Amino acid sequence: MQRPQLFESDGFIYWKNRFETYLKSKDLDLWHVITYGDFPPIQNNPETKKDEIVPFDKQNDDLKKKLAKNNEAKMVIYNALPRKEYERIFMCKTAKEIWDSLLITHQGNSQVKDNKIDILVQHYEQFTIPEEESIDNGFARFNTIITSLKTLDEGFSSKNYVRKFLRALHPKWRAKVIAIAESKDLTSLSLDELIENLKVYEVIIKKDSEMIKDKREQSRSLALRKKRNPVMKIARLPIVKTKNMPCVTFLIFMSLKRISDKRMKNKAKMDKTGHGIEKHGKAKVKSKSKSTRKKSTVNTKADIEEYSMG
Repeated sequence: MQRPQLFESDGFIYWKNRFETYLKSKDLDLWHVITYGDFPPIQNNPETKKDEIVPFDKQNDDLKKKLAKNNEAKMVIYNALPRKEYERIFMCKTAKEIWDSLLITHQGNSQVKDNKIDILVQHYEQFTIPEEESIDNGFARFNTIITSLKTLDEGFSSKNYVRKFLRALHPKWRAKVIAIAESKDLTSLSLDELIENLKVYEVIIKKDSEMIKDKREQSRSLALRKKRNPVMKIARLPIVKTKNMPCVTFLIFMSLKRISDKRMKNKAKMDKTGHGIEKHGKAKVKSKSKSTRKKSTVNTKADIEEYSMG
């Protein structure tokens, strides 16, 4: 028989499940010896028609083969244990005693087992999947909880696993959850099928989020460039290349020209209406004489025109 997987104290539940499956696949009698105890040396007496303990020298071959299973079961457990664990259980006489000792040491007695079940049930009820967590990681955590619960409590129901996982999803999955609830029969939908369905939708969500992120980065980059380069705020003309000046110089020139034309137009309008010159009824203008640099005060628009014509 092939050697079983080596014992793991840190992952006892994981090792226990694999060891049980391995042993059942090789010989069901061995697992029976481990869980229920050794086969007794009993044989039916044809004369009395009762089961009686048979001495070794009177045992038939079939009974001897059956009794050999007792030692074979012990050897399978020994082959899976490291020396430290072997020293802990070497005083045990039967395979069942060895197995029970391992369960109590690494899994606890009934009280400890109940406490572990209560903690796992609490983790199950409070299980949620954050927005940034992937479906694979969330399912791995969820599967660890339900596997541990099944190991400690074989009667733990799994019929609500699908509904629980859907409720644990982040609100960004709400549209998909509603679609699954409307199109699928949740009572017959397996958890693996649900995970595969969600992983397909996860790819779509990831692509959409990347597109939104790229657009935001482009908008921020454009805003920063406009903030650093004021010419971009002023110049909205198309780029035109000329023979005499580069493109950028031409844009700056046209922008400044537009500003200058706008100022000239406003000044002409103000001169026409008289606003901008009059201020509290008086305006100060410079004298023509550069030597004296005297200032003359003009009170009316007519005086200004006469002064400029003179």
